[in-house]
Amino acid sequence: MLQAILNIFKIAELRNKLAFTFGMLIIYRIGFWIPLPGMNQEEILSFAEKQTGAVGDVMAYMMIFTGGSLSQSTIFGLGIMPYISAAIIMQLMTTMVPTLQKLQREGPSGRQKITEWTRYMTVGLCLVQALVLVKWYTASNFVYPMWEGSFLFVLCAVTSLTAGTIFLMWLGEQIDKYGLGNGVSLIITAGIVAQMDDAIFIIARGFSLGAGDATNKYTFATVLFLAGMFIFVVAGAILITQGQRRIPIQQAKHTRGRRVYGGQRTFLPLRVNHGGVMPIIFASSLMIFPSVLLGWVEGSLRQYADAGGFMEALYDVSGFLLANLTFTSGGYLYILAYIGLIYFFAYFWTNVQFQPKEMATQLRDNGSFIPGLRPGPRTAEYLDTVMERITYVGAGFLAVIAVIPNIVAGMFKVDFMVSQFLGGTGLLICVSVMLDFVTRIESNLLMRNYPGFLSGEGGKGPRMRSPRTT
Repeated sequence: MLQAILNIFKIAELRNKLAFTFGMLIIYRIGFWIPLPGMNQEEILSFAEKQTGAVGDVMAYMMIFTGGSLSQSTIFGLGIMPYISAAIIMQLMTTMVPTLQKLQREGPSGRQKITEWTRYMTVGLCLVQALVLVKWYTASNFVYPMWEGSFLFVLCAVTSLTAGTIFLMWLGEQIDKYGLGNGVSLIITAGIVAQMDDAIFIIARGFSLGAGDATNKYTFATVLFLAGMFIFVVAGAILITQGQRRIPIQQAKHTRGRRVYGGQRTFLPLRVNHGGVMPIIFASSLMIFPSVLLGWVEGSLRQYADAGGFMEALYDVSGFLLANLTFTSGGYLYILAYIGLIYFFAYFWTNVQFQPKEMATQLRDNGSFIPGLRPGPRTAEYLDTVMERITYVGAGFLAVIAVIPNIVAGMFKVDFMVSQFLGGTGLLICVSVMLDFVTRIESNLLMRNYPGFLSGEGGKGPRMRSPRTT
């Protein structure tokens, strides 16, 4: 491992790519300290510290994707999520709109056109989200009195938030072009990792060597349990990310003159978790609304708590649902609904992304086939059946990792800022992005005949071929 790290600095191109990537990420983190003009940061900090329960958990969840802290308002307040939302919408439309499907098949020129439309959609989403966020700032009295109701302030704030997201999008594209790794994914990962120090400080403030209480609830046994759970969940996330079902593929033999080509036996890898982290993102986004809606309903009906009759019964029902459907309560209704949505979106996203008919057509056109199956519809049916079965298993593993933070937060009364590193969206994103990042470094090292992280060779320099003897 140490020798592989030293080998990185021996390759000038790889060293420059890593330096450029980390430089862009540093610029990204600096932007979260540039506040929006006209905002009262002290009021925002006071509001964030008072938020507990479902609202506080929702705010902590949204910080995963914005990468910043809701205790301050900065020019990167929207994060990179508008661009990701636009890319997801465009990807779904590509599978349904024939015109976009035609552009996708045209190759680089068509994909470049789709990317251009995605950027335009990102600007539109940024304008809408920024306007809603600024209106909420104004209604919550987070704006200095001299700027309340000012059109100039609204214009400046909306422009700053939109420009911040567009700048992050540009940073991600620059990392893709001149750096190493997927730029947008690295930006999200950097925002998640930046919150780890807050989780460590929360544990340190509540740590106690003796028995835990309301103030010091993190005993030595609790910290040891959290550390063990973190290692276990990370290992499970790696297993899910790397798991494959390999379908044997046989290439047909071609005779040209007196020579016979082809006939090799290869494998078609089908990922167990084909949907990646998207099922958890969709399911978590939908599960936000019951917590917020039920909290508002219970607050509105609190005056009828002792009134009797229908209104009191409605208040009791809303309180029961809120106790079992809050964002991190660990209630059984929430867990069941969350798991059901994960399974639904896992199959939905797999059906959108995985096209067995096109894959079977490509195998037939390339002269390849699955042994024992006729090329064409029979191959497509077999691939569809296999993908349905492994998606069921992958969604089950995904659901287990997704609900671990909610169960730990509910049963052991652990802060959501701490429990989110024990599974869920943030951890899966970090694991998948870091695996891709290490794989890219590994390929650059092996391409130049240097031993990598996973090769298991301890050479100190390039591996030289032995001279051919005659």
